[in-house]
Amino acid sequence: MRDRNTERECGGGFARRQWFIPNGHALTPREDNPDLLGGLSDVASVRYLLADLHDDLPGKVVPFRHLADLGADLGSRGTMLSGGSTTYTAWIEARSCFVHGNYVATVLLCQSLIENLLAAFLHEGLTTDKLPPRIAFRRTLARYRAKSLITDQDNRDLERLMNVRNPLSHFQTFDDGKNLDRRAVDAGQRPDEVLRRDAWFAIGLAVKILAKPQFRLG
Repeated sequence: MRDRNTERECGGGFARRQWFIPNGHALTPREDNPDLLGGLSDVASVRYLLADLHDDLPGKVVPFRHLADLGADLGSRGTMLSGGSTTYTAWIEARSCFVHGNYVATVLLCQSLIENLLAAFLHEGLTTDKLPPRIAFRRTLARYRAKSLITDQDNRDLERLMNVRNPLSHFQTFDDGKNLDRRAVDAGQRPDEVLRRDAWFAIGLAVKILAKPQFRLG
């Protein structure tokens, strides 16, 4: 959708975004119509969605191939996803978001995937641990380190993922070094470039954890 969106400066420094559908009409919020898609016919909706699907299609090939390459690290017979539907859905959606360039969602979903996967593995009785009804992620990591189920490098990578995820979930001012805009300024990059790097790191780490012996099948 990048080449179909325009931003117009509005009062107070805000940017107003318009979404253009193939017939040339713009989808913009209206005060008399709170439903953004109100009034669109099914045909117009399909045309808009098809155009969005094909936007930047060549740019989706590289992350798709990257995922395929990462898959070689998983078990030859698959991977056991402890944690039920939450873990499974997070994995499916993380891959999709990564390919389509939804990088904030990719980071958040990878954190959700890993956090649920690791805690569920302990809870399912595959170790002697008895977990409380809720457990902080750092306490889960401490148990894994105590059992040598993750390496020191794994722990540093997981801490890094948390540090990347937290400012996306919780407000942090620009003075905080983990704030996205602050990181972009410090790195001399655009925020979207920083997010892209974070997403590539997050999806790679997710596969690295899934490739651990306790989850590999074959």
